[in-house]
Amino acid sequence: MRHHNSVFHGLLKHVPWGLFDKLVDTHKADRRVRRLSTRDQFLALLFGQLAGATSLREIEAGLSSHAARLYHLGGRPVARTTLADANARRPAALYADLFTHMAATAGRATRRHIGDAVRILDATRIELSSLSAGWLTAVKGHRAIKLHIGYDPNLGIPLSAEITGHKTNDITPAKAEPIVPGLTYVFDLAYYDYAWWAKLDRAGCRFVSRLKTNTKLSVTAKLPVPKGGNILADRIGLLPQRMARSRRNPFADPLREVTVRIRTGKVLRLVTNDLDAPAEEIADLYRQRWQIELFFKWIKQNLKIRRFLGTSENAVRIQIFVALIAYLLLRKAHAAQNAIEAPRAFLTLVRLNLMHLRPINALNTQPKPPPTNPNQMSLDLAPI
Repeated sequence: MRHHNSVFHGLLKHVPWGLFDKLVDTHKADRRVRRLSTRDQFLALLFGQLAGATSLREIEAGLSSHAARLYHLGGRPVARTTLADANARRPAALYADLFTHMAATAGRATRRHIGDAVRILDATRIELSSLSAGWLTAVKGHRAIKLHIGYDPNLGIPLSAEITGHKTNDITPAKAEPIVPGLTYVFDLAYYDYAWWAKLDRAGCRFVSRLKTNTKLSVTAKLPVPKGGNILADRIGLLPQRMARSRRNPFADPLREVTVRIRTGKVLRLVTNDLDAPAEEIADLYRQRWQIELFFKWIKQNLKIRRFLGTSENAVRIQIFVALIAYLLLRKAHAAQNAIEAPRAFLTLVRLNLMHLRPINALNTQPKPPPTNPNQMSLDLAPI
């Protein structure tokens, strides 16, 4: 009978363990550690994400029930108190660096065709409990953080992630990120910064966003638009030369305004520095921004980033980055098989079969029964 590893083992094959060990050394994560190694911590948290565990107690019980199969993964059962201590003390930057490397590896395909690569920028709020009061201030009685994501709609994965307080403007971490020359950036009104737009333009990047209703454009040319379509106007013009407090506008080059009516009937004023592409292409690029909203909804519904296993800032950061790593592993494993099309159905079957000995590409098939011993069969068929 052919041997199969567990489904969990199949997912862990996509983890760059050599890099993980280097990051453990770089961050000195295992320094003076006697009970729980950082690898064991990572396996336990990843198991919790993939199994849908909602507490440290569930992770502890789940790992204990599969202790024999954990041995083949290089892991072992953990005590919840030890895991809680590790989440509070081990450097969260290790998991952030691991996610960044894995995302960059997955995004290499886009760099081969940089002219077609798109990066959608957005952020989502994640509510925290009052137990996080020690490091997070409340605003109107609510405590929350922001998860800032740079999303590739072609690959369907996040390529960058940053966690800040929920009062931080979305544009702040975006301006700190290195600009990739030649990339197309798509973002909403939260990234309204003319100086940053000018940097994108100087780097040879294309951007698509929205104009505020009170922003006046000095029109220099009008382009033809098809009749009866959702494109209402296509114009080229200049932004106001002066800004607040009589500051000079750093973006002095012509921009393009594409006025679009969406399905709900609302009219949007899209802005881009691409003066040549068809207006429909500009509208389609901004329409892709909806994909990152679906991504935020998916990870909140299917991964554990709403209820946290710890209350410290370090524990919260670790859990979010492990969730993003779990998402990358699921996407890669899902893309490697063609039996299950829907990502949600694939995750469900992964959870149900996480520690079962079967290949990932056969999660929805009935396992074959073990072969019957021929000698036993002859005895069963022998006449009495």
